[in-house]
Amino acid sequence: MYNKEKKGGNSASVKRLANKTVLKFLLEASRKKKKEEEKEEKEEEKKKRKKRKKKKKKKKKKKKKKKKKKKKKKKKKKEKEKEKEKEKEKEKEEKKKKKEEEEEEEKEKEKEKEKEKKKVMPLLGMQAIKVCVSRTPGLY
Repeated sequence: MYNKEKKGGNSASVKRLANKTVLKFLLEASRKKKKEEEKEEKEEEKKKRKKRKKKKKKKKKKKKKKKKKKKKKKKKKKEKEKEKEKEKEKEKEEKKKKKEEEEEEEKEKEKEKEKEKKKVMPLLGMQAIKVCVSRTPGLY
């Protein structure tokens, strides 16, 4: 603990001084130990935080990816719906055209019938005149 030759004897003051020095070293050692433990705790906490952060980031990335996928799916669905709507519109247009063509054909047929009637009418008139003429005695 202490050097008797240097300090000069075995007196109480020397012992106290020696004890004081030893206590000082012990206190310093315990402080160092405490400091090191605190440092290690901080390191561990830092690592844990980093790990949590990494996990959170990964989760966020996954969520973002999922969201993106969902958005893409929604967009595809919307496009399909638009496509179907266009198809329906096209079919409507075709039906409308077909109906118009049929109406036009019917109108043409009616016009043809009218022309036929107009052609036949004068002939019928002529026959009527012939009949009338042939029945009247002096006109033939």
